[in-house]
Amino acid sequence: MQGFLTRPHTATLTTLRADGTPHVTPVRFTFDAATGLARVTTRAGARKAHNVAAAGPVARVALCQVDGVRWATLEGRAIVTDDPLRLAEAVRSYTTRYRVAPPAPPDLAVIEIAVDRVLSLNL
Repeated sequence: MQGFLTRPHTATLTTLRADGTPHVTPVRFTFDAATGLARVTTRAGARKAHNVAAAGPVARVALCQVDGVRWATLEGRAIVTDDPLRLAEAVRSYTTRYRVAPPAPPDLAVIEIAVDRVLSLNL
C-alpha cells in the first residue's frame, strides 16, 4: 500500500461542515507510514481548513485516493496548523511526492491527519 500512496495521484478530502454535511474536495497529500501522519497543504482560509478548525479536537476527516479499481482511504483526527516547522515538513514531503513545490499562498497552512483507520481494495 505504501507504494500506492507515494504515486503522484490526487485524492479527495472529506471534512464536515458545521451542519454535519460533507464537504469533499480534490487535494494532493502525503502520508508518512512510520508516524501515521497524512498532510494536506492548503490556505488557512479554505473551506476544508475552516471545517477542521471549527470542529476542534474532535475533527475527523477522510482522504480517499483512487486509481482504477484500486483505492485506499485514510481516516483520522485532524488539526490545522501554520507552525513553521510543520509547514516546512509538509512542503518537503509534498515536493518529494509530486516533484514540484505546492502552491505557496501567504496564508499557507497544513491539515495534519493522525491516521487511525485504513481501508483499501486491490492493493
